[in-house]
Amino acid sequence: MELGFSKWVCAFLLSCWLIFSGAYSVEGLRGNSKVRGVNLGGWLVVEGWIKPSLFDGIPNGDMLDGTEVQFKSVTLQKYVCAENGGGSNVTVSRDVASSWETFKLWRVSESKFQLRTSKGQFISCDREGCSVSATAEYPSTSETFFIERKNSRVHIKLESGAYLQATMGNQLSGDYPGMPGWDDNAGTFEMTIVANNLHGDYQLANGYGQDKAKEVLKRHRNSFITVEDFNFLHRNGINTVRIPVGWWIASDPDPPAPFIGGTLVALDDAFSWAQAYDIKCIIDLHAAPGSQNGMEHSASQDGFIGWPTSPDYISKTLDVIDFLASRYATHPALLGIELLNEPSATTVPLDTLVSFYMRGYQIVRKYSPTAYVIICQRIGNADPLELYQANIGTHNVVVDLHFYNLFDTFFVNMSSADNIQFIYKSREAQLQALNSSNGPLVFIVHLRHYIVGDLVKVLSSKNNSFESGLISGEWVNEWNVTTGSQTDYQEFGKAQLEVYNAASFGWAYWTLKNDRQHWDFEWNIKNNYLQLGDSPNKQSLNSLMLLGITYACFYLHHFV
Repeated sequence: MELGFSKWVCAFLLSCWLIFSGAYSVEGLRGNSKVRGVNLGGWLVVEGWIKPSLFDGIPNGDMLDGTEVQFKSVTLQKYVCAENGGGSNVTVSRDVASSWETFKLWRVSESKFQLRTSKGQFISCDREGCSVSATAEYPSTSETFFIERKNSRVHIKLESGAYLQATMGNQLSGDYPGMPGWDDNAGTFEMTIVANNLHGDYQLANGYGQDKAKEVLKRHRNSFITVEDFNFLHRNGINTVRIPVGWWIASDPDPPAPFIGGTLVALDDAFSWAQAYDIKCIIDLHAAPGSQNGMEHSASQDGFIGWPTSPDYISKTLDVIDFLASRYATHPALLGIELLNEPSATTVPLDTLVSFYMRGYQIVRKYSPTAYVIICQRIGNADPLELYQANIGTHNVVVDLHFYNLFDTFFVNMSSADNIQFIYKSREAQLQALNSSNGPLVFIVHLRHYIVGDLVKVLSSKNNSFESGLISGEWVNEWNVTTGSQTDYQEFGKAQLEVYNAASFGWAYWTLKNDRQHWDFEWNIKNNYLQLGDSPNKQSLNSLMLLGITYACFYLHHFV
């Protein structure tokens, strides 16, 4: 009876320890802990919103690659239009501008540009006196124009020196007589910049030109992240960095134009610094050839997404994975490789993505049996559980879901208290369901409100093919609350950390440095807006608890 009682007590104590300790750890991290990470965003892949000053010296800096413009004839008071969005003639015939009247710039120099239509063709004029069309699939000399500016007014000139004009027949032709002035004449147009949203590696390099871009990026890469940052991270309990890289790193030091070499040396440095401070690295392929999402952080030239429809682009991406895996697989600081960041749900079919991930998994496994292979969920209107149901691989596969509650209208009118309660009530319930399932480990991000129930339901079914997994590597101590005090931010950060520390894989903050203060991890720590506490160090406490339970069981077994 007493022996049976002691066994029940020991079993109860061990069960309690398993529940409250989390009973999870990530292979390769010190102390059998979980990922407590920070992203090194804006360093080896440029994102202009993180450090806008990188673009300050570019002449005509509001006319970068991908800038969307519209042209209105000052005499006809009508907009230049690529009929049907491209593929036919160009007219000057619309009273109101929309997509057919909007063109994306491809920058050749600070004053020379090519104009791409909404369907992808280029505006073309092959000789003086031509009738302008929009049928060219690829740009060359006939598709290249000088744009002369005076305030909002512009002239559009051919390489031959002739100027375009709007004719009384509502056509666009290359035969304006002589040089137009800046008064109201047929060769003068009002240019409206509709959007100038892309500020990535492509825009920076092409905007400055090769020589100046090399100077700007060398200075940025040498100063933005240094060994002192790894010292800072180590002192503040960070054990992992997620490092975004672009596909051109595999061609370093001489990548294809316009990209600038030097990222490989910087990544090597990061691995050395990480090893020195006992920090692990996740290499994140943020930018794929052709762009997987049309955003600046995928180094898109103009927002067009070419990756999923090009077998050549996909093959080149796999070659980059092979390059990274072969180079870093045996490095003591490597924790994992993320095969692709944020593919678009709108343009990247799931079967294409799953096939790519399967092949990428096999490539990594050629070089490492244990490195985590991280696969990112599609962004946009996609089932957040779709990759949980795909048979990508069997060992150390990690699913990365990115959902920012900052960009969800559900959170727009929430108060500070509402946001904090949402973390405790909705996120905590979700984490409990995730941790209790036999599926992927959990790596935390801000999750949209509408997926909580679905995740709980599916993951509670315990029918998951992954041995391990991940739900995102990005979260931030920022919200839509415009009147938040320092105490409010502290409480919001505290709520997130208390809940996210229970995640079975861990979490990573976006990002280490940022001109927007609350996105800046270093600023948050130094200004006491984010208080990390010592909860991840509970591994040592867990060990003491387990030791205590062991002694208790020994005592009950032998002396009770």
